[in-house]
Amino acid sequence: MIEKLINVLSIKELRQKFIFTLIIFAVYRLGTHIPVPGVDSAALMHYFNASGGALFNIYNLFSGGALGRLSIFALGVMPYISASIIMQLMTAVIPSLERLQKEEGDYGRWKISQYTRYLTIAIAAAQSFGLSIWISNLKTETGQSLITDSTFLFIITTTITITTGTVLLMWLGEKITEFGIGNGISMIILAGIVATIPTALIRSYELLKVGEISILTAIAAAIIVVVVVAGIVYIQEAERRIPIQYARRNAPSSMASYLPFKLNPSGVIPIIFAVALLIFPVTIAQLFADKVAFARLILDYLSPQSYVYFVLYVGLIIFFAYFYTAILINPQDIADNLRRNGAFIPGVRAGSQTAEYINYVLTRLVFAGSIFLSILAVLPMILIKWLNVPFYFGGTSALIVVVVALDTLHQIEAYLSMKKYETFLKRG
Repeated sequence: MIEKLINVLSIKELRQKFIFTLIIFAVYRLGTHIPVPGVDSAALMHYFNASGGALFNIYNLFSGGALGRLSIFALGVMPYISASIIMQLMTAVIPSLERLQKEEGDYGRWKISQYTRYLTIAIAAAQSFGLSIWISNLKTETGQSLITDSTFLFIITTTITITTGTVLLMWLGEKITEFGIGNGISMIILAGIVATIPTALIRSYELLKVGEISILTAIAAAIIVVVVVAGIVYIQEAERRIPIQYARRNAPSSMASYLPFKLNPSGVIPIIFAVALLIFPVTIAQLFADKVAFARLILDYLSPQSYVYFVLYVGLIIFFAYFYTAILINPQDIADNLRRNGAFIPGVRAGSQTAEYINYVLTRLVFAGSIFLSILAVLPMILIKWLNVPFYFGGTSALIVVVVALDTLHQIEAYLSMKKYETFLKRG
């Protein structure tokens, strides 16, 4: 690892990318500590710590603590991720968008990106508007409001400020992708999650010191986190390789080609989309919880500590794992490409039988991957409920951190290999 870091810093272009990414991280972390105007930040943080619940803490983790402070980056990049998912789904079901993406080349991809940005602004505006209304209705234990301005002015300024902050964060992410290291949006999520780890560790240590958490519980939680991270690395790197042969190629067995399929082809997308669907009714119910009994019932059943939430959460993850994989990978297209290139899977007839075989393999892989995702998603809530550990690094957050870190590491290794190859050609 130290040798790789030295290699990164020894290449000027890669060093500049690394420094640029760190600068963007600094800007992002600064923005998470700038609160929106008209709110008592200390009272708001005290309220969230006292009654925020597991659901709030999990969402606050993804925003790097910005939601708890109601900062300008309170929504994080979740609106952009939601918009990207919606656009991918719409591209799969709307023929005009599908043609735009597949047949228009760079222009089509640019138009899809533009539509995604516009949709991000709409989603961010709607979410910030609902968040501002909810905050304006909150009261402290003494009955004091958490906002210092008039309700109307607070809702308007908060909606505009948080929406603008989301757009700025989206722009920063795109700049990381263009001039920095790794995928910008993923790197921002990584930075937000990693930034909350020291605070969580300190809080856990303080609870351990006063006796609210036993030493055995702390050791068990640490072991579980290590096992989860190791399992994520293993699962993410695991792949099913389908051997293929070429009709006009006499290659030795050591040079045989294959089709690689990840054990978890959909990544963390099913979890994010499942969370987005579950949070929508909760957000609406919170606005009417004080007046409507049905809204309070929804909050009770969709609490992360309820078994109904567990069942719905797992069911949605499995459903979207299959759905999103079907969007990403088309077995019929793969079979057609193999036939056009004179390739075939040994023992399988080219054409429709190849597509059926690939679909059969993918179905089994996605089932195993979706079960793995479901276990990771519910693990933090199980730890919090059974071990009483206020440490939300686990499950989904650990998956995001490990996946982004592995992808970034692979990109750096590919870049280093390319540089070594260029140096070899120059010497030749």
